[in-house]
Amino acid sequence: MRQFARLCLSMAVMTSMLFSSFIPAALAGSRAPVVTAQPAGSAGPDVRGYMHDPGIEPRMSREALIQLLRRRIKYVFVIFNENQSFDNEFGTFPGVNGLYSDGQEHRSAAGTSGFTQTYTDISNGVSVTVQPFRIGPDQNANVADSVDHSHTGLATKIDVVNGTAQMDKFAYEEYYRFAKKGGAANDAKGKQYARLVMSHIDCDTIPFFWTWASNFTIFDNIFATEDTPSAPNAVAMIAGQSGETQWVKHGTAGQTYTVNGQTGITGGVPLMNDAQPFYGSQFDNTPAADRQPAGANEYYGGITHNNVETNLTFASVPLTLQGDAITSVMAQNLNPAFDLPDIRQDIPFIQDAGLDPIGWRWYQEGYDLESTDIGGVASHLAYVSHHNGAQYFGYLADTPPLRSDFRGMTDFFTDMANNALPHGGVFYIRGGYINQMGLLPAITNAATPQAEIAAIYAAKIGDDDHPAYADRQISEAMAARVINAIAANPKIWNQCAIIITYDESDGHYDHVPPRILSYGPDGLPLARGVRVPLILISPYARVHAVSHAEGDHNAIIETINDIFARPALSNLPDEAKALKAGDSPAFNQYGPPGFEQKYLGPRDINSPITDSLLSGFDPLRLTGALPPLPASLATIPDSVVYTLPHYGGNGCRAIGIVPEDVRLGIANHIPEGFNPLPSTYPAAN
Repeated sequence: MRQFARLCLSMAVMTSMLFSSFIPAALAGSRAPVVTAQPAGSAGPDVRGYMHDPGIEPRMSREALIQLLRRRIKYVFVIFNENQSFDNEFGTFPGVNGLYSDGQEHRSAAGTSGFTQTYTDISNGVSVTVQPFRIGPDQNANVADSVDHSHTGLATKIDVVNGTAQMDKFAYEEYYRFAKKGGAANDAKGKQYARLVMSHIDCDTIPFFWTWASNFTIFDNIFATEDTPSAPNAVAMIAGQSGETQWVKHGTAGQTYTVNGQTGITGGVPLMNDAQPFYGSQFDNTPAADRQPAGANEYYGGITHNNVETNLTFASVPLTLQGDAITSVMAQNLNPAFDLPDIRQDIPFIQDAGLDPIGWRWYQEGYDLESTDIGGVASHLAYVSHHNGAQYFGYLADTPPLRSDFRGMTDFFTDMANNALPHGGVFYIRGGYINQMGLLPAITNAATPQAEIAAIYAAKIGDDDHPAYADRQISEAMAARVINAIAANPKIWNQCAIIITYDESDGHYDHVPPRILSYGPDGLPLARGVRVPLILISPYARVHAVSHAEGDHNAIIETINDIFARPALSNLPDEAKALKAGDSPAFNQYGPPGFEQKYLGPRDINSPITDSLLSGFDPLRLTGALPPLPASLATIPDSVVYTLPHYGGNGCRAIGIVPEDVRLGIANHIPEGFNPLPSTYPAAN
């Protein structure tokens, strides 16, 4: 016993010495802690034994933390969902900067940007006020229609005045985009969308996501990289930008092609809409056997051929992961003059770094033959091709050694079951239009008309959380299947970090103004977009914690760079030159007077405006002073995963969390006659 006590004391002293030798450089001078604990009362019994106060733990330098991460983490999984703002899903989550609290103290409506929104009713000239309200099982909140998330719509919603987003035109934009068309039906639809954009949900609707956020670390200051719809942010997930480098180097113009005797033009750069990837499109002349897939339900422009993006040629994470194999791999690209022009200097730079290659894969529902396909033929019915960020890059999509890194959702579960993942790497996982579990949305309101139920069943069976076609609980069930598969493999779980995040907000209201970092060629704000959720799950994550580190998708890239010792994209020669060239009068003209375009390219270097996700990891677990977290904290039993509604629609009670609005006694006022499905079921408008 004495020997054991001496050993424990020795370890404690060593740990203390280790921590005391480091200066918390990233936090020096900070007025508020980067990490705070969630309220202890919201922790489940399984979690309480693993909690400790992040405010009193010893701190270490960023460099020391990175070295520990490199020893511990070998697998990074990114579950990349669709179209939810932070406030829409987590605005009442305890301890975060949400709708009614800054995480510590109650905040008034007057002190919350955009909390009270107004528009003038065209039909009678009356000013209409809309404030946030909660929807749940009584509103079938697991299914709701998608709001406006176009580039121009988002610019209107965030309403930048004197360089600061006011966040006060969400209801206004939604109402007028319909009401201005005229007629009673459009006016009614506009009113419903003006309400829908201000609604939010809680743990009764998404109990799995709230469970993971409670058990591990949730980030409440992460934004969409671009103030745009999905495709640009799918690209930004792996590149930290949507084409600003290419814009600076080559201008905005697309390319002209002839298809079946008709001329079409690809979209220009930067990508600011949901144009389809060049490879797999009608402009792609790759032989059929080697072609990238086209989404069967995706729009490519019809006879006008006007919804395809130009081939993207700037650097990305999969490029840097090639390490010292990059020269030989890129030598096998089938169209180097077309695919490689903007990485010519990057390739030797990466090669000379002498780093080992690291595995990567992009798994996406419907990409290839799926378990839901019939007759052994890939239908691509579930495939949302404009969500596949990797397919936009010719040096990835048109290089034979890298084609096998593009895979479908069934492939993920097959690879996990067969231990067929590379020995470490980065793996992106995305859902799509159709879930493989065969699940139909739960109808939690017994009074729902049969016609509405039929409309919901026809429209909402996807699993990537996109309101246009997905069900929220089917989406969290897909995430649970993925996480359960990882957690069931001790070798992978013990060396993993799982990131759950989103591409963009769908245009739902969020009260936190994004920092405006750049303007696009149309003169509208380009970066950043509206705040999105991000949860970090790992045996080395902090427990029941909130990180307030500021960032966007570049924060994920920066973390990957740190873990796998990759060079920052913004330090690569081609990108660095573009960043420098972009900060000039030629590009500053697109912003307001005096604005400098310092961020026309990736920004994956740690700075006051772009932090990484390192604050979500627990130094005590990384050093071994505390044991790694068990996989059970991340696991949702299959019996729960496959039973809809989850926890019978009583998710908050089942997981033991009281949302902030309930705790504070804030009355929930659902507008009379509210219809969360103004397009799917307009009869209720």
